[in-house]
Order: sequence, then C-alpha cells, then structure tokens
Amino acid sequence: MKHEEITLQTKKALAASLKKQMEKKSLSKITVSEIAADCNVNRKTFYYHFKDIYDLLQWMLEQEAIAVVKEFDLMVDYEEAVAFVLDYVDENQHILKCACDSMGRGELKRFFFNDFIDITSLIIDTEERRLGQKLDAQYKAFLCEFFTEAMAGTLLHRIQEKTIGNRRQLLTYILHIYRDSLPHLIASAPRTETVSEE
Repeated sequence: MKHEEITLQTKKALAASLKKQMEKKSLSKITVSEIAADCNVNRKTFYYHFKDIYDLLQWMLEQEAIAVVKEFDLMVDYEEAVAFVLDYVDENQHILKCACDSMGRGELKRFFFNDFIDITSLIIDTEERRLGQKLDAQYKAFLCEFFTEAMAGTLLHRIQEKTIGNRRQLLTYILHIYRDSLPHLIASAPRTETVSEE
C-alpha cells in the first residue's frame, strides 16, 4: 500500500474516532490521547497528521462535505450541490452543533465562509459565462462575500435552531434566490467609478 493511501486511512480513522467521541461529549473535553488510543496509534502519529483536535475537525468537515461539493460540476449541478450540503447538515446535526458549541458560532461561520467562497465564486463565474458578462472585480468580490455570508449564516442558524422550515422548503428558497437574483445582479451590474482618495 502506498504511503498516501496509508496516510489517508489513518486520517479517516482519526476522524471516525473524533465523530464517535463527539456523540458522547463536547469537543473541548475530547483529548488527543483518547482518539489515538481508540485508533491504536500513538500521540506522535496524531500530531504528524494534525496540529490539534480543531485541525482534525476541520479536515473531517472538508472531506465529508466541502470537498465533495467541489466535485460537482457547478455549471449544471449547483442545485445538487446545495441539496447535498443541506442533507449533510441535517444528517450531522449533533456533530456540527457540538463543533459550534465548542468553537463558537463565529469560528464555525468563518470555517463555512472560507470553504463556500470558492463554491460561490464558481457559481458566479458560470452565470457570467452564460450571460456573456464580465463583472468588475470589486463588484464580483462583493457578490461572492454577500452570498457566501448569507449561506454560511443560514447553515449555522439551521445547525443551532433548525427553524427555517423543512429541508425541501429551505432548498426551494435558496435555489430561488440563486436562480432569480444572481442573473439579474450580473446583467444589471453597476459600472464602477474611480473615486480618488484624499
């Protein structure tokens, strides 16, 4: 077996152990020693792959959700990508809530934001090509941040409260906003005026 495959298997085992521990207690009470013992590896092995429990948590979330979403062809499949994310949030509610309670809402939101900004940028790129438009870089960055902030906030609210209707209703709302507002915002983009700073 290649070194890369062994490394990936070890990381997956550590992530599975973390997930198991998170079902029993808060993230702040989970130790590296517990995870290492559960996986029959030593602490050095853990620290070879991850700097701490939070680093492992981030890797786990990226592998299970964000990395998979990035595999979608967002030109045609962004609806499936959004549906996948909502399913992941609902299926892993207890783990994400534990992460939110331990890391704090702001930290988890930053995590979602950093990963979703690339996805949002891809969706906007796709709409630009479809409409034959080229957005001003500042306006495009603003749109990316605006939509990503909204998506990250919505997911966090669902993790903590689960009050934004059922999954199908929420998916309908999100897709409606993407489908109806993005093309209009791109097609009617304001022209940027250069303002001198004094």
